Amino acid sequence: MNWLAQLPTQRTPWLLFTAIVFLLEVTALFFQYQMGLAPCIMCIYQRTAVLGLLAAGIVGSINPNSKVTRVIAYSIWGVSSVWGYLIAREHIDMQTTTDPFAFSCEFEPNFPSFMPLHEWIPHFFQATGDCGNIDWQFAGLSMPAWMEIIFGLFAITFFIVITGRLMLKRTV
Repeated sequence: MNWLAQLPTQRTPWLLFTAIVFLLEVTALFFQYQMGLAPCIMCIYQRTAVLGLLAAGIVGSINPNSKVTRVIAYSIWGVSSVWGYLIAREHIDMQTTTDPFAFSCEFEPNFPSFMPLHEWIPHFFQATGDCGNIDWQFAGLSMPAWMEIIFGLFAITFFIVITGRLMLKRTV
């Protein structure tokens, strides 16, 4: 467990974290542009949460020995993984509900007015799909179900790392 508690103070684990998250974004773009799967609003929000994880990895790798840098990276990591999990869970509910009036899918992302990402980078953040459609499955699970698992793993890893740091090192 001491080994695990030491990982956040090293650059290599943060770079590995960043590489894994970057590959998730590349995979999303592959699904969109090569396989022709149109992302919906919930997909765009999950993509944004993955970008948050990418930001956490980049921040953490800048100076992993700095407590301030680690706290910022942990904060972004925790918020992004939990928020992504909740969005994926809601997306699954949208896909599996039998009541057509239970959920509605917005037409454009609800980004802050000072940061309209869907207008600045439309090829990355514009939603053109329907939240209720299940256009792709692997091993019986839809894309949001896989994202729920992925975000859940990031959240569990986050809590294990934080717990290890607090219990063994008495610091973040």
